[in-house]
Amino acid sequence: MKHLLTIALLLCPLALRAQTVEPTWQSLNRRPYPQWFSDAKLGIFVHWGLYSVPAYAGKEGYGEWLYKGLLGRDPGRLRAMSYYADTSLPVREMYAQLTRHWHAELWQPDEWAQMFRDAGAQYVLLVTKHHDGYSLWDDPYQPQWNSVVSGPRRNIVEELTAAVRRAGLRMGFYYSLPEWSNPLHRWTLDPADSIGRYVQSYMIPQFKDLVSRYRPDAVFADGDWDFTPAQLHSTELIAWYYNTVGPDAIVNDRWGQGTPHGFRTPEYSAGIDVTDRPWAECRGIGRSFGLNRNEDLAGYLSSTALIQHFCELVALGGGLTLNVGPAADGHIPLIQQERLRDLGRWLKVNGEAIYGSRPRMHEGCRPGQPHYTTHQTQRTVAPLPPSGTIDFDWVRNAPLPNMPVDDFTIHWQGIYNASDKGWYQFKAEADDEMTVVYHGDTILYYNHAWAENKPGTRVLLKQNQAIELDVWYREKDLEAKAALYVSTDGENYVPADGEWHGTATWQRTVRCFTQKGDNLYVIEFERPGPTLTIPDMPRLPKGTAVTLLGTTGNIKWRQKKDGTLVLDLSNLSTKELNALDHAWVFKINRTTHENQ
Repeated sequence: MKHLLTIALLLCPLALRAQTVEPTWQSLNRRPYPQWFSDAKLGIFVHWGLYSVPAYAGKEGYGEWLYKGLLGRDPGRLRAMSYYADTSLPVREMYAQLTRHWHAELWQPDEWAQMFRDAGAQYVLLVTKHHDGYSLWDDPYQPQWNSVVSGPRRNIVEELTAAVRRAGLRMGFYYSLPEWSNPLHRWTLDPADSIGRYVQSYMIPQFKDLVSRYRPDAVFADGDWDFTPAQLHSTELIAWYYNTVGPDAIVNDRWGQGTPHGFRTPEYSAGIDVTDRPWAECRGIGRSFGLNRNEDLAGYLSSTALIQHFCELVALGGGLTLNVGPAADGHIPLIQQERLRDLGRWLKVNGEAIYGSRPRMHEGCRPGQPHYTTHQTQRTVAPLPPSGTIDFDWVRNAPLPNMPVDDFTIHWQGIYNASDKGWYQFKAEADDEMTVVYHGDTILYYNHAWAENKPGTRVLLKQNQAIELDVWYREKDLEAKAALYVSTDGENYVPADGEWHGTATWQRTVRCFTQKGDNLYVIEFERPGPTLTIPDMPRLPKGTAVTLLGTTGNIKWRQKKDGTLVLDLSNLSTKELNALDHAWVFKINRTTHENQ
């Protein structure tokens, strides 16, 4: 026994060394991503800080970018700040006056944690420090610029971390790598290559202090896009974090331009294709992360839109980190609470199709070459409101409320009136593609990837001549932007005023699929009638049990030769069916066979 103990003690350090992650991308990428994150599917982001006092941005803007707007002397943000601070002061001094108004008098961290748990979330990401540099803990590296010595005079990081863990959820931290206000390096004002001293003497020790004290399960870094991973010492920080917290720790992919590691973080998107890395879209219930009182009601996702969008992300193999933006008093706005409540109620009935699920995979695929069928869609066409110009920037929006934010086409038809005789040159600005057609000929093609207009043919027009133009716009991903300009001298361009009528076309999801073990889940986006027909289904063994989650009893079914599954729902309880909403989940258990 003594010899065995000696051997075990000798082997123990070797085992520990074998688990150590080295500060290289190769070593980091060999480390498995923790399973808990891929299974969790839903997390809650919390953006709360000094910017929550004015809680203001443009209708499509980010409320938490208040400081940056003040640096740029944005009139709207300056006007909002004038109610709380002396706007003649330098920005840092002006912004610091917000601490007088941030009291967090209604904040109850345990109530937040319970609300997030009731919403069905499995983890929380708190913004511990945004780009303004104001810390939400007793930060020794910002001893006079944190929430313990000013503002609420509370350690928000410590209190919320404890509450979230008491609620049985995992706790993660958002951490901004650069800062707009730090004299060692003022991000966007000082050259990017001068950030070295800031990183070495401030950022690295601050990050290590935060992690060492609270040991978050996840770190969401941000503000990296102007820097390289080498400038930010990213591999060293990530490896240190992994070795400090252990195998459950995970980071995101924002640690410098082109970071080849970490869970992916599409933002206000339609999701991404299945990848070899975990991913979770991050977005607000509205257009902003930090509270923006200037938002319109139309900017908020309805409960149905939120739940269906969440299902689409999960069906693609990802998840959602859904943001709440509390008010300065610590109260989460009621509309956000309602959306969380409805999401939680839906998950309570249908969560087995979400948590721990994977994308649907076709049977009969060759090993190593799975084919995923995640969604079934229908082509949808809808008119846009008439407009006098083509000049739009939808940012985190879409032209119509029920459209996806990515992957759509718009066709405008319009009449342009030439005020003077001469040659007219058209120019487009678009993200991603725009084509202008006159008399069946393409006179302009613009591709954002090339960042230039081709071929840009000039058109000879008579005075007061009205010409008909067709404009095609194609949005693939990220921001949606479209603008058409005209010039008579080839240099000075003005909006192409006219009478524009547009039609938007996209593929509308009608159902999506998830899979867990031998169970296949069909998530319907429209309330089913007495009969439901689902094409492109795998061959089901006779006696396979089909149920609708939230109801009792099995559903009768038959399958056509082409795989189409026909469900007979006529015997479902009307009362049970009426209690379901937003999305209807059918479970196909291919291991349970019953007589039909």
